[in-house]
Amino acid sequence: MQKVLYVGLAVHKESIVVATAPPGDTEAQLYGKIGGTLDALDKLVKKLDKPDLELRFVYEAGPCGYVIYRHLKKQGYECQVIAPSLIPTKASDRVKTDRRDAEQLARLHRAGELKAIHVPDEVDEAIRDITRARSDAVDDLRRAKQRLKAFLQWDDLCEEGFHV
Repeated sequence: MQKVLYVGLAVHKESIVVATAPPGDTEAQLYGKIGGTLDALDKLVKKLDKPDLELRFVYEAGPCGYVIYRHLKKQGYECQVIAPSLIPTKASDRVKTDRRDAEQLARLHRAGELKAIHVPDEVDEAIRDITRARSDAVDDLRRAKQRLKAFLQWDDLCEEGFHV
């Protein structure tokens, strides 16, 4: 039977903070900080991967998307993406740092207290991006029309002799 190493990732555009929760340990341990590229992630996986060890990754959903999820899944690793609102927190835990986030993710994943979100496939994600872009364009058009109407009304008032 393989041992499981739970790996928590605090993902940002430029860097990823990594923490591990080894089997049998009570606390998660900070592994370190790596670059925010897939090459840096591959190097990390290569260092952590052992024949008798199963790696399970977890990270918070955020603006970086699902690239890491898809990359790790393609390589055959288990990876989960967690909505930040679904991560259990203590009322007294107000300080939020990348190190604490990564350690908490690894620890909670090992304890089975995290609920993963559905990760859309690339086609669904592209459709969602197009829908959002169209919605933004419609909103921009509406605001531009409102500004133009307000300007024209102001111009009419100025022609009639109204001054501020």
